[in-house]
Amino acid sequence: MPRSVNHVASRARRKKVMKLAKGYFGRRKNVWTVAKNAVEKGLGYAYRDRRAKKRDFRSLWIQRINAGVRLHGMSYSAFIGKLNQSGIELNRKVLADLAMNHPEAFKAVVDQLK
Repeated sequence: MPRSVNHVASRARRKKVMKLAKGYFGRRKNVWTVAKNAVEKGLGYAYRDRRAKKRDFRSLWIQRINAGVRLHGMSYSAFIGKLNQSGIELNRKVLADLAMNHPEAFKAVVDQLK
C-alpha cells in the first residue's frame, strides 16, 4: 500500500505561519524554516510582553502620582498609606490620570487626605 500523506493539512499549517510572517524582512518572510523560527520567536515575545506591559504601565502611573503628590509636599508612600486608611477607592491608573490632566481634582484628593 502506498504511503498516505495529508498534504492539505501540512500545506494549511505552513500557509498559516507564512501569513504571520508577512511583512518580515529578507528570507524571514518567504523561506519556510527561517519564517517558522521568526514567527515562533515573535509569538514568544508577544506573550511575554503582554505581561511586561502591565508592569511598565503600573510603574509609569506610580511615577506620575509621585510627581503629583510631591508638588503638594507629600511622598508617594505616605500618600498611598493615607489613601488606603481613608477608604478612598481610586486605583493608580485613575490617580495618575488626575495628576496629569486634572491637577485641581488631584489637589482636592490630596487635601482630603491631609
